[in-house]
Amino acid sequence: MIGMRIAGGLLAVTTLTAATACSTSDQPAHSEGTTAAVASPAAMASTRPTETLKPLLQQALPNVRGKTFTSVIVDFPAHARALPHRHGQAFVYAYVLQGTVRSKLDDKPVTTYHQGDNWIEQPGAHHVLTENTSRTKPAKLLVVFVSNTGARLKVDDPAS
Repeated sequence: MIGMRIAGGLLAVTTLTAATACSTSDQPAHSEGTTAAVASPAAMASTRPTETLKPLLQQALPNVRGKTFTSVIVDFPAHARALPHRHGQAFVYAYVLQGTVRSKLDDKPVTTYHQGDNWIEQPGAHHVLTENTSRTKPAKLLVVFVSNTGARLKVDDPAS
């Protein structure tokens, strides 16, 4: 029973890992507080590195039927940027373990987070910008999802 639960969890995390392998662009960095539009996925070239995920734990919540807890380490190489994306109906918590990350959710201002900072993303939020601000040093996040069991944890915006 436990082996089956772990195998199923690894399948879902593998799906998450595959879903986050995306191309990125060479767009200039946005400053904190700006509301400039972020390039569409179709306009983003594959010249910048992207994030990678290392699954840590995935476990159905025993006291919340139909919900799963998933934790991952997200590594952003120097100058890496993720495509704009959503996390479905998952509640997301992110904590900066290393480096500096710039983030923009929905129509809120761009915010810069340093080591030790954290934020949350409400279910359905649109993550329009996630990038490592350094051209020379990596950044690393601990990301925790509380999601519907079996749901995709990251869906990149469709190319337009």
